[in-house]
Amino acid sequence: MADQEIPRVTTGDVVGQVDATKIPRYGGLSTFALLPRMEEVQTADIAVVGVPFDAGVSYRPGARFGPSHVREASRLLRPFNPELKTSPFASQQVVDAGDIPANPFDIEAALASIESSYSKLLDNAKKIIAIGGDHTITLAILRALKAKHGPISVIHFDAHLDTWDSYFGADYTHGTTFRRASEEGLLDMQGCIHIGIRGPLYAASNLEDDQELGFQIFSAVQLEELGITEAIARMKKRVGDKPVYVSIDIDVLDPAHAPGTGTPEAGGMTSRELLQILRASKDFNLVGADVVEVAPAYDHAQITGIAASHCIYEILSAMAVK
Repeated sequence: MADQEIPRVTTGDVVGQVDATKIPRYGGLSTFALLPRMEEVQTADIAVVGVPFDAGVSYRPGARFGPSHVREASRLLRPFNPELKTSPFASQQVVDAGDIPANPFDIEAALASIESSYSKLLDNAKKIIAIGGDHTITLAILRALKAKHGPISVIHFDAHLDTWDSYFGADYTHGTTFRRASEEGLLDMQGCIHIGIRGPLYAASNLEDDQELGFQIFSAVQLEELGITEAIARMKKRVGDKPVYVSIDIDVLDPAHAPGTGTPEAGGMTSRELLQILRASKDFNLVGADVVEVAPAYDHAQITGIAASHCIYEILSAMAVK
């Protein structure tokens, strides 16, 4: 079917999803949430873009296939969010901008091309939500956003700190992203927080280093003991009205809720808890977001892909709330 013949739900000038009453959700092009492609509308309020890169992983590979997997799982997303009482695809123009190419053999070259492509996409989209790929990609994104917004406050959902120094002499990996970002001056040192950290560390000094790099921690154990309300309160206190980037490593979820990831850790959050916390981002000055580390080869019945697609949906909805 030619592009111009695709029946879509439109609201004023906003081009929305494929009309599911005319084309079944399981048919047609697999864009995120069956939204239009970037070239169909030219400019957008928000672009969803894939970054199929996983050369920075330290354990199980496969996150390079994450963008297509999450897109496929997003077919069932519907237009109205009852929790935030908003229609994220009607109140703002959201598009799928395809994938950013990245060199699979040279991490530093990949980071440079991701940064360049992301910066160019910002010329046509006010905000971007990236689908990884491994967590290495976030460093390139923060470089691009620093050039536009200055130092960024990061709300980082993850089982792991990702502030380690190097692996096998490699400075750029998915476990060193936020150390490099802090060293490069990309972060607001008074405005970053980890949510959901858990599991063994290499040494007690990892926690001291993390604090020096500008992060506070609200661990999975604290979430269990103190609850979602306290997690949200600490996030709000930490980031205030600063430019905020939300980075979600899907392994912040317990493996029962996200088996399809490269470095799973027992004792994580439920998908319900994560989605509830993400809704609070409606109160933040969001400048972008990502969901990374979805590795489809280890997924079952799209459990991880579905969770990731809903995370993006909640962030899109939060961006729609004025």
